[in-house]
Amino acid sequence: MSSPPQMNNSVESRWRATFRALKHRNFQLFFSGQLISLIGTWMQVIAESWLVYRLTGSAVLLGSIGFAGQIPVFLIAPIGGAVADRISRRKVVVATQASAMVLALTYAGLTLTHRIQVWEIFVLASLLGVVNAFDIPGRQAFMVEMVGREDLMNAIALNSSMFNGARIVGPAIAGMLIAKIGEGWCFFGNGVSYVAVITGLLMMKLPKFDRKRATGSQTEHIVQGFRFVKQNAPIRDILLLLGVVSLVAMPYAVLMPIFADRILHGGARGLGILMGATGVGALLAALTLATRSGLRGLGKFIGVAAVGFGLSLIAFSQSKVLWLSVVLLIPVGYGMMLQMASSNTLIQAMVPDELRGRVLAVYTMMFMGMAPLGSLFAGLVAHHLGAPWTLSIGGLAAVTAGCLFLTRLKEFRVGARQLVMAQGLSGGAPPQQIIPDGAAAPPFSGED
Repeated sequence: MSSPPQMNNSVESRWRATFRALKHRNFQLFFSGQLISLIGTWMQVIAESWLVYRLTGSAVLLGSIGFAGQIPVFLIAPIGGAVADRISRRKVVVATQASAMVLALTYAGLTLTHRIQVWEIFVLASLLGVVNAFDIPGRQAFMVEMVGREDLMNAIALNSSMFNGARIVGPAIAGMLIAKIGEGWCFFGNGVSYVAVITGLLMMKLPKFDRKRATGSQTEHIVQGFRFVKQNAPIRDILLLLGVVSLVAMPYAVLMPIFADRILHGGARGLGILMGATGVGALLAALTLATRSGLRGLGKFIGVAAVGFGLSLIAFSQSKVLWLSVVLLIPVGYGMMLQMASSNTLIQAMVPDELRGRVLAVYTMMFMGMAPLGSLFAGLVAHHLGAPWTLSIGGLAAVTAGCLFLTRLKEFRVGARQLVMAQGLSGGAPPQQIIPDGAAAPPFSGED
């Protein structure tokens, strides 16, 4: 018995709406290349964690490596954002991806020849952090050039879906490769995977880059981004919550080798399964956002997701059974990604194009830049109190911060509505005409 034509049309329409950003050729090239590359990236993340744990067995050093790899993002991202607003964003991303490829192949060479030492891991992780300080704001700001404002929200959601789809596949592959032939081949696979994304970037057809005439010094240029964030409460509130959660809860990942081996007795394969489970949850969250056609309700999503992330993390920290821990990590990944992707989407809807790179640099500082401090803190606390208590404390802090954000939701909606309208967007729709003074405003977005 065939389905009614109306049902088929409805399913087809929803499918097209979910993947509408892929109608743009440039985003197709970006999406396919990044998907391959990100699988390699997640292989490297797992391999690096396990390599450090195998060489040292130290929670402190696991946290310290995380700190070394991410603190450059906090320190240098403002410069990366300013660069993304001054020169071609495609050139920025090509340069960063090529640099990351060289670092991955260096990792592979040292590991496969059994010469790798802990101090070399520190150096390579730090250099990759410098690359990410330019790559993340450049890549995020480049998104609007590939799809335009009308499909930007969907592109961000699909990009998050791709990131987390790779997070499922990459750790699973890494877990098997580490168990069979060692970490070095994971690094090598990541290095080769960058060829796909670089090729896609070079194949794109983009309009000639309109170089903005610089006004003021480079320092003044960077300060403009911070000033915009400070003067606009909705963006400031989102970034403060993001910074707190990144500081106290996001570092759970650096302690995963300890949970996988000492608490759950799963070894390297168990580590891959655990990290893959968070990827499943995060992928579901990204797909949830991809099915949406407007910004309505995202403000509430951000606060509720932070609370859910924290509660799930507390529950996971108390589990001693592998299969139960895997199940509990799915809502951990879901809450984490729902908050991060919703924050990114709302910020991009509220920021003008000429400040996009610099404001997204502040987002990068809060998202990835606070994590190194958290990684160092998590490693030290875990050394004295143990990994389970460390995650419980972080989860409780995330719940508290999320609740505080929700208490300010009414004021947040009013300010966010004004900023979105100022950028010519209403609920994720295409740019509108400027609304004259006294005219009725279109329904906003930030309300549920």
